[in-house]
Amino acid sequence: MFGLSELAIILIVVAAVLAIKKLPELTRSAGKSARILKSEARAARDADEPGTPRVIQGETVRREDPDTGTGTGTQDTPRG
Repeated sequence: MFGLSELAIILIVVAAVLAIKKLPELTRSAGKSARILKSEARAARDADEPGTPRVIQGETVRREDPDTGTGTGTQDTPRG
């Protein structure tokens, strides 16, 4: 009969054959997850340095005037 190692190899081959259709979607999802993890790690590292400005893509932020505490009316444009 079959041993445990032969059965494991057969199961891996069957799983690979059945999952081949989903492989592009899985790799795309893994790439997105890796990019999110990388950006979160970078944000956590940058949070330790409070003097450095952060650029958040897609948002417009008003700067406050340090003398009065009110906005200056100028807006930063996101870099892309």
